[in-house]
Amino acid sequence: MERSHQILVKIASALISLMLISSCSANEQYLPIYSKDHCKQIPATEQGNLNQYLAPFTDKMTSSTGVYVLEQGTEAMLTRAWLSQQAQKTIDIQYFIFSADNIGLIAVDYLVRAANRGIKVRILVDDILVNATAEQLLKLSAHKNLEVKIYNPNINIGKNIAQKLYNVVTDFHGVNQRMHNKTFTVDGQVSITGGRNVADEYFGYDHTYNFRDRDVLVLGGATDDIQTSFNDYWQSALSVPIEKLVETSTKFTDDYSDLHNYACNPDNFVPKVRQMINDLPKVFAEIQQSGQLHWLNDVEYIADIPGKNTEDDFLGGGGKTTDKLIELAKSAKTSLTIQTPYLVTTKTTRALLKSLVDSGVKVKVLTNSLASNDNLEAFSGYQRDREEILETGIELYEFKPDAQIRQKVMSEVMQKQLPEMPIFGLHAKTMVIDNHTAVIGTFNLDPRSTHLNTESLVIIPSTQIASEVKRGMLAEMLPENAWRITPDSNPDSEVGRLKRMKVKLRRVVPKSIL
Repeated sequence: MERSHQILVKIASALISLMLISSCSANEQYLPIYSKDHCKQIPATEQGNLNQYLAPFTDKMTSSTGVYVLEQGTEAMLTRAWLSQQAQKTIDIQYFIFSADNIGLIAVDYLVRAANRGIKVRILVDDILVNATAEQLLKLSAHKNLEVKIYNPNINIGKNIAQKLYNVVTDFHGVNQRMHNKTFTVDGQVSITGGRNVADEYFGYDHTYNFRDRDVLVLGGATDDIQTSFNDYWQSALSVPIEKLVETSTKFTDDYSDLHNYACNPDNFVPKVRQMINDLPKVFAEIQQSGQLHWLNDVEYIADIPGKNTEDDFLGGGGKTTDKLIELAKSAKTSLTIQTPYLVTTKTTRALLKSLVDSGVKVKVLTNSLASNDNLEAFSGYQRDREEILETGIELYEFKPDAQIRQKVMSEVMQKQLPEMPIFGLHAKTMVIDNHTAVIGTFNLDPRSTHLNTESLVIIPSTQIASEVKRGMLAEMLPENAWRITPDSNPDSEVGRLKRMKVKLRRVVPKSIL
């Protein structure tokens, strides 16, 4: 799960937090050694033909942006894998979380195979939740066509306990500034961005807890801005090559046979899913023919600059994405529909919501319930002001952990394999203004996204897309998927007393770092 709030809050208590962070970074995950070569059974697939598939859209990609919303975790995962296969020049990846779990290892296998074909692969990940050892990252970076950089490496990779403690004490603001952007760009022509990190739970493959999330596939047009933003981050002094962070006498080779064998094992990578990836061109053609791929003018990609801001305001300062979202919200005339996993408001936020309601705008917000959210710090921040949020006049809903919608968004393969459905939490960060503009990105409605984390947004000026996305958002506010919150009714009692007590104890945490 996206654990930024939990870990960063624990940073405030120096020794305890450092113990937790060091234990997290020491969570080594070794690849199993198989006696059988599983890759011999995998038929060769057509690779490196992205330009061929994009050829029919060359003119459109020059003058406009192709947009397709990736609602389901499976299609979001398949699309990333297929694009990795078809890349002809470059793959540039930027994520807050890139886990070394099953999905993460298979994703890395695709990237290594692309690098083997001569594709230049660049991977940029934030330091605080790197779920891999320095040695594993060095091994990955040993490939001549693959580079790994760590963003703002002040608390995890290459740092001992004394260095971590020093950074927490002397630069608490810097430690809390994280890169929350999520982009996956191939050949500078096609990109995927939105709420999903790379881990099992973001694609419906975790056995116990998954996220309802949303990405957007972008072709041509605004992809230039995504690529430019990635390059800015890659060249920033805050992004440091893994080789400069770790001293080691080990000589790493570019032998990745164990990784390939892991990914070829049908127990780890179901053949049906692999076939679905190979069949993606047919699906893409169907999407295009059905009109679900929209070609639009004026699609915008907005990203904060590396470091978020240059303000001296402690734990504050805002950024480009903050300013743009406020501008968009204020432009609403009839309706504003929002999904955010974390809803930690300030007086300024609540004043904005109230002004919209008072002017006749119907504002609906869906966030996580205590039952669907294990981020107790963030929920505590929300819970403290829930009554005041309701006083603004908005309609407030909380996502159910057993929402019926999970059957639609979860992997069909996993549904058939598991004896019971996992819990679902909301992770989509989406806003629809007046049925004509959809915003899909990484921004949570909380102080951390407002002031500290770098964020990114895709702004889609399309009545059709906005209406379709809004329809899905409203469906997730129906009684089978969410609870309607009122001054007299909330679902906190749906969880046990211990969890409710833990939330109350988190009230000592300042909301400014949530």
